[in-house]
Amino acid sequence: MALWMETGSEPKTETEIADLEAISALKESTALELKEKGNELVKKGKKHYPEAIHCYSRAIDQKALNDHDTSVLFSNRAHVNLLLGNYRRALSDSQDAIKLFPANVKAYYRAAKACLSLNLLAEAKSYCESGVGKDPSNEELKKLAKQIDLKKLEQEQREAQVSKALVEAKDLVSATEDRRLKLGNAMYRELTGLRKPVLDKNGILHWPVLLLYAEFMSKSCPPLPWDKENHYSRDAIELYYEAGSGICLSKSKILRYLLEGTAAANVESIGEEKKDAADGSPYDSSAGSYKWVKVNEKRTLHDVLKEPNFIIPMIPVFYVVSKRSAFYKDFITGKWRPPA
Repeated sequence: MALWMETGSEPKTETEIADLEAISALKESTALELKEKGNELVKKGKKHYPEAIHCYSRAIDQKALNDHDTSVLFSNRAHVNLLLGNYRRALSDSQDAIKLFPANVKAYYRAAKACLSLNLLAEAKSYCESGVGKDPSNEELKKLAKQIDLKKLEQEQREAQVSKALVEAKDLVSATEDRRLKLGNAMYRELTGLRKPVLDKNGILHWPVLLLYAEFMSKSCPPLPWDKENHYSRDAIELYYEAGSGICLSKSKILRYLLEGTAAANVESIGEEKKDAADGSPYDSSAGSYKWVKVNEKRTLHDVLKEPNFIIPMIPVFYVVSKRSAFYKDFITGKWRPPA
């Protein structure tokens, strides 16, 4: 009997030939039945998709159909994998379908769809073009090609935005290095938000500045209407900054801060990590008290920021105090500290 024949051997008798033909016909019939069952399961909805894939896989494993029909099986399984979001498997099945029968237009479409979902845009476009080459009137492939072109354009625009944001941030860091400015951890983000320094086309560095009324920072008072005793008149106020607050940040951390809120906020690498130095050491203030440095109003902001003991918390912070206030003595002697 044919069932007992050794693998690779040829049938010698009419009985063996008949047996093999019967087995082949049975396997072909089984494969076709599994294909139809798979098709019916797909029509029933998502919860039947895994079973449909199983049917197509069993039909393929029969190895009983010609290349055209087997190509259809692979293409059908690719379709279900697409519906399930199994894009790698869908692409692999589509590729197998095309190898078996290069005229299978649906396989090109599904390969293109899988590539688009995997963001393999060049490959997706190539499959679309090949499919249209087989069927020039195929509107689905033409529509998909337009979607791919649109996504490619959006990707190129985003890449340009990311590149622009990186260049601007690196130029800004270089500008601070050239000016020998020291940058530390950002403070009062609830007040400053995403505000950052800006380097204009003429190489001028523009800084947003945060002015805080130290005496009233722990009170729920608006900045000026509460000054009923007129302590905070122009001739009575003085401006201070905190000497050596925090540590100097590494270049990569400064860049990460500057990229917040930009198209490059989530880039994995900014190209500075390997050559970057670690954060600097904390400023050593003496006597365990805060040291406040009075700002000479005749000096420029640039000159003040260049002070060796001024670590800029990304946006310069200055504290406004009044010489007429009882709070003044506590402030200048270092007894007051900013609330955490």
